Amino acid sequence: MDTSRESFVTAFFKLESASGIILMLSAALAVICANSPLHPYYQLLLDTPVEVRVGALEIAKPLLLWINDGLMAIFFFLVGLELKRELIEGELSDRRNVILPGIGAIGGMAIPALIYLAFNIGDPMAVGGWAIPSATDIAFALGVLTLLGSRVPPALKIFLTSLAIFDDIGAILIIALFYTASISLTALLVSAGCILVLAWLNSRNVEAKSLYIAIGIVMWVALLKSGVHATLAGVILAMAIPMRSKVNADYSPLKDMEHDLHSVVAFIVLPVFAFANAGIGLIGVDAEHLFHNVPVGIALGLFVGKQIGVFGFCWLTIKLGLSSLPNGMSWRTLYGTATLCGIGFTMSLFIGSLAFEQSGVNRMFDERLGIILGSLVSGIAGYLILNASLPKSDNKADPKAD
Repeated sequence: MDTSRESFVTAFFKLESASGIILMLSAALAVICANSPLHPYYQLLLDTPVEVRVGALEIAKPLLLWINDGLMAIFFFLVGLELKRELIEGELSDRRNVILPGIGAIGGMAIPALIYLAFNIGDPMAVGGWAIPSATDIAFALGVLTLLGSRVPPALKIFLTSLAIFDDIGAILIIALFYTASISLTALLVSAGCILVLAWLNSRNVEAKSLYIAIGIVMWVALLKSGVHATLAGVILAMAIPMRSKVNADYSPLKDMEHDLHSVVAFIVLPVFAFANAGIGLIGVDAEHLFHNVPVGIALGLFVGKQIGVFGFCWLTIKLGLSSLPNGMSWRTLYGTATLCGIGFTMSLFIGSLAFEQSGVNRMFDERLGIILGSLVSGIAGYLILNASLPKSDNKADPKAD
């Protein structure tokens, strides 16, 4: 065995930026497949019908929707686990650490949505994509931060992560409230029953993870049939996982599951999702497609809206005396971080699939154009601003001096 190759692979997967690099490569591979002779096979793969039937219960979807509804439920489950841990004993357990990123996240969702609506308010079909530029891709954003190395103060990473968590909460609420189909009362009642069982298991301090997962799968199927988006089952299930063991004080069922899932989500779930959803066809794209109100509204919402929303709301919060700049951060690094929040890749693609891909409408635009352009420009600009703003490794000056 080639030990040098083995050590290289091991070292790569230990990098903080590894998941972001693989995510980027998966998206690039999808674009290559969609614009090469491989396109028919790529489309055939995504359209492959996959059916599961148990008696009268049938779930029949193309592979693309199994990825978006099924694999992404695992992603939301991990998001829920991280959220619960942060609220109980992490940075979000201290109210002082909640105000600034929380308000920044509100601005970072509201202003991009308003910018998108300003471009598309007259188009009833396009209006449904208003939430696409409101999301931040934490994997990509943190991946860009790692390129700056030890110059990044811990407070900046904590602020960005906390803001992204609030951003995820907002996305979850948006999906639940605005991207649901017609409601099936029977399936919804089954889902409610599953939630009650999960709450009872938690109250009885049951720690059998397989039992929680089995009930979570039933709840996922019920939500899938109810009309409420099935990925929300992941978040609900996460809230029921016990944080602390009553038998072993040194063991946390929640942290154990979070640890087990982190690599699965980072290196399998999100890359597969990116490969399935980022395959935008560029052949035949002209100015009419590129400058359509939808991609323009998304790109400007991500790049301009995130800067104005996150930085503007944080600036106002600090000036009103409700919070203060985190230690080690300056106004310029706050602005660079706000720009970095314009990377909306994964969640924006997901919301875009809910808003348009299942509509069956033959569109003269592709929202993925705006998502990729807005995210790319935001990532490059955010890196350049932070690179110019952060003190050099040998500079010990107070970073707030500017």
